Amino acid sequence: MHPILFKIGSFPIGTYGLLLTVGFFLALALAQRLGRGEGLPSESISDLAITLLLAGVIGSKLLMVIVDLANGVRFAEVLDLGYLRAGGAIHGGIIGATLAFFWRVKRLKLPLAKTLDCMTPAVALGQAIGRLGCFSAGCCYGTVSNLPWAVTFTDPNAQNLSGTPLAMPLHPVQLYTFVANLLVMTSLLVIRKHRRFSGQVSGCYFILEGIGRMVTEHWRGDLDRGFMMGIPWLSTGRLTSSLFILFGAGLLLWFGKRRQTEVTS
Repeated sequence: MHPILFKIGSFPIGTYGLLLTVGFFLALALAQRLGRGEGLPSESISDLAITLLLAGVIGSKLLMVIVDLANGVRFAEVLDLGYLRAGGAIHGGIIGATLAFFWRVKRLKLPLAKTLDCMTPAVALGQAIGRLGCFSAGCCYGTVSNLPWAVTFTDPNAQNLSGTPLAMPLHPVQLYTFVANLLVMTSLLVIRKHRRFSGQVSGCYFILEGIGRMVTEHWRGDLDRGFMMGIPWLSTGRLTSSLFILFGAGLLLWFGKRRQTEVTS
């Protein structure tokens, strides 16, 4: 793959950053289309999307730094520009974007449940395109594999930037996650057509995202995940996935109860 597409002078243009940008605009287009069906202003959706992007980038970097510091990385290393160019931890991005979402929705005076239901399928689409960026950069790589579809990375930039093993067949876990994210998006769009109450789509997003990451984590081979309390299977991804599932269940209960209250009143 090609972690660096080309350079402008000495400044490298990375494939990951390019695909992240493409993912953002595709996700924005989907969110605006779904928003129009709910009567939400397109300019408010755009405002919200930019807020989520910035909060997501900050959140992903912050969780990456926290996990690496907890695993013994020196503080001076995490301040290095090359280190900060790494994509970060996706669940940190989702957590940061979720917190920013609640703040910004209140400021924009948008309906919470309907806005969530418009944004979450778009987030899943953006995640999917972002995983293609991970595959191109070689980050978030998989464990050793002897399967026919195993991939072998050869670009030294992938090893220098992400520690990717070279000349070794690996599970293309980035593509597994890409497919999982597309399945999540498709499932949410189907659920949206048959939802019983506003907010149901968003609750299902967090549950499906958590389950999907639980599964794909089995094939992750990168060391950036971190492990909790010395337990080999309890990675950062599995811990945040568990919290996502609980949060999604909480949203379903909350929005469902609100709907029942509205009907009875």
